[in-house]
Amino acid sequence: MYRPLASLSLLPLALALQSAFAADVDPALRAGAADGARVDALIVFADQSRPALAPLDARAGYRERRRALVDALRGRAQVQQAGVRAWLDERGLAYRPYWIANLIAVRLDAGELGAVARRDDVARVVANPRIAARLPQPLQGPGPAAPRAIEWNVSKIGAPLAWEAGYRGQGVVIGGEDTGYQWDHPALKPQYRGWADGVAEHAYNWHDAVHDSSGNPCGNDAPAPCDDHGHGTHTAGTFAGDDGGDHRIGVAPGARWIGCRNMDGGVGTPASYIECMQWMLAPTDAAGQNEDPDRAPDIVSNSWTCTPDEGCTTGAEIATAVDNLAAGGIFFVAGAANEGPACGSIAQPPAIYEASFVVGMTDAADALDFQSSRGPVSGTARVRPDVVAPGVAIVSSVPNDDYAVMTGTSMATPNVAGAAALLMSADPTLKGDPQRVAALLRDTAVRDGVSDPYNSGCGGLTMADWPNYQAGYGRIDVWAAVQAALAGDDGIFADGFDE
Repeated sequence: MYRPLASLSLLPLALALQSAFAADVDPALRAGAADGARVDALIVFADQSRPALAPLDARAGYRERRRALVDALRGRAQVQQAGVRAWLDERGLAYRPYWIANLIAVRLDAGELGAVARRDDVARVVANPRIAARLPQPLQGPGPAAPRAIEWNVSKIGAPLAWEAGYRGQGVVIGGEDTGYQWDHPALKPQYRGWADGVAEHAYNWHDAVHDSSGNPCGNDAPAPCDDHGHGTHTAGTFAGDDGGDHRIGVAPGARWIGCRNMDGGVGTPASYIECMQWMLAPTDAAGQNEDPDRAPDIVSNSWTCTPDEGCTTGAEIATAVDNLAAGGIFFVAGAANEGPACGSIAQPPAIYEASFVVGMTDAADALDFQSSRGPVSGTARVRPDVVAPGVAIVSSVPNDDYAVMTGTSMATPNVAGAAALLMSADPTLKGDPQRVAALLRDTAVRDGVSDPYNSGCGGLTMADWPNYQAGYGRIDVWAAVQAALAGDDGIFADGFDE
């Protein structure tokens, strides 16, 4: 009987690989390695818990606690990964170790994969796939030639009232993880933390987690902020953009911003998402060395998703990184995604994680948009989204010193990041305390007039029930939140919980 040569050559190898693996190995890696290809893998170590920190003085501030956390995470990774790193070094294999989640990213062939999987110090080996994020695109057809003096979304959430009271985000740093940024856009350059006294300094203010792209206009390891898509520049404009003239597009124009590119033309990997989160917790110099957690942002805005049905199977590791960012006192804001209006459509990292503050989107009439993902989130009793914010037809900055209209929870998310910056500028004790910031935004959200034209209810709750799984606690009102913060009313009970 005739058998193709390919079948004769690959069948024994596949059987050998199947019998050789002792650790938990992703089936996709087995299949790829059996086909003779080198596969992108994450070597995951068993200990993913948050390290116990040495006792700190009761007066220790959030920066001291963050330093202690980073030191503990780095120290654990150095010890527990030492054997695997030495093995990879001996074979001349390039790899990237991470400590925010205890793992190593590496490219392996079949023999190397089998050898790693047999090691006692490896818990599992999972795929590190390239995943296309479903990012909003600029509105097609005629749009405004230039934005209005203050954009509707900025006014809708009460930001100008906070400005008039003197709270513009000053003293607060917002970090963006996205497709990159045109840092010298007229609406972004004055607020970029790397721009001071006429000099640009990108160390500790910018990181590129794209290392092996082909044909990307920003290249790899870009030494200065670069946006290969436009999405990142748009989101940054919403949280902090202002050119000092007629282009007042940002909620917190007095804040400073820093950025990390975690997508290659809109395509990310679990490793690139984790790498940007690690850099946010402890920014580095231009060579990726000398981490400094004291330069971490106060807020991180996330308008990306890691889609399970496109191969994002490493959610546990991404969750660990999100948890550690929040444990470091950083307010982690995430878009709910644009998979609505069905119930349970909040189903993608990072919006599914407990430590994320999740944002849905509304239009100018406070109606939920059709696309805005709804809860409940499988596996958690928490109400998600936490809040909703303007996300329909948002004008903001895009590359080439231009402006464009986009719609999505990607656009709603930076409204909330900017609102958090206004809160922290009004009450600096909120910095390093994401739970209090979350409570203020939830407790002061607008409910009257918020509607859902596309879904009558989710999880047994309707829009007459607050909070609910469609709009969470309501549409944010940052001026009300600022007033509550100044009055000392943050909604936190004595046990430390807000619900």
